[in-house]
Amino acid sequence: MPVSLTVLYHHPADAAAFDKHYTEVHAPLAAKMPDLQSYTVVRPGPGPDGSAPAYHLVATLTWPSPEAMQSSMAGPEGQAGNADLANFAQAGTTFLIGGVEQVV
Repeated sequence: MPVSLTVLYHHPADAAAFDKHYTEVHAPLAAKMPDLQSYTVVRPGPGPDGSAPAYHLVATLTWPSPEAMQSSMAGPEGQAGNADLANFAQAGTTFLIGGVEQVV
């Protein structure tokens, strides 16, 4: 069963610096992880009532199996991506890992 890692990035103090680093450095690092099937990014906008989004950015990475994800994250590419978080995600992150079910 495919498995996804969803990373919820909390609102940074300097959104422009965060976005620049994420786009130019972090995303290319993460995209190099072995066996990665998909990698999507959502930059949430205001809610229907105009309220601010709960997170600045949401990234979802998908692998074909939990074993493939674990191997990929433990490898040099995964370790480099994890180490890079300290360079731009000081506001914090929340990680969600789970099996993927296709609904539509």
